[in-house]
Amino acid sequence: MKVILLQATPDPLKAVAKAARLCYSSSNIMDLVNTDSAEEEAELVARIVSLGHHSVLEHASFTFGIEGISRVTSHQLVRHRIASYSQQSQRYVKQKGQFPYLIPPTIQNNPGLRIEYEKMMGTIQQLYDKCISQDIPAEDARYLLPNACETKVITTMNARELRHFFRLRCCRRAQWEIREMAKQMLRLVIEKAQALFQGAGPICLVGPCPEGSLGCGNPEEVRIEFRYLLDKY
Repeated sequence: MKVILLQATPDPLKAVAKAARLCYSSSNIMDLVNTDSAEEEAELVARIVSLGHHSVLEHASFTFGIEGISRVTSHQLVRHRIASYSQQSQRYVKQKGQFPYLIPPTIQNNPGLRIEYEKMMGTIQQLYDKCISQDIPAEDARYLLPNACETKVITTMNARELRHFFRLRCCRRAQWEIREMAKQMLRLVIEKAQALFQGAGPICLVGPCPEGSLGCGNPEEVRIEFRYLLDKY
């Protein structure tokens, strides 16, 4: 899996801080442009976020390039509807040779099952190739391709939606693959705009686990993990 921050709002902290300042100021917009230092902007944003005034975070957006994930994870990702997505098409991009696919760690660590799994992927490729060779359109041959098939996605989210995304997908109850993707995304945005993402991560960082008896059972361990990540930058 590879996650890259392709681009972001040029100065995300300033954009959010000015929006926050405007909400509580009688000044005109141009008077607000250069009024605060970077330290004052960070302090203002931290205060606004702690008060739950998260709408101003929507003025900062981040675009990620994501590759080496399965269709299992891309199907979960697009459930986050306040975002934009572009995904590699199986309709137009033919899977030549052995299509790339993911093997879950539980199967990877079971030699017997891994061999059967890999054999099945090869069988699917053979039938896919046969369909293509007999002029079956790629848009129909793709029905054979499994959820394990790798895909590539470009996605854009604003800072408010990202904080919501991290709250759900950094949780240990999230599926392992999307959790790893969310953690990589979190590292990237903290490097870019630390003040906007202080305290971001699974909900147990700031309160009790909403999963109750279904939770991971190790909230303190999770807090230590993410405290290290958030304090690193």
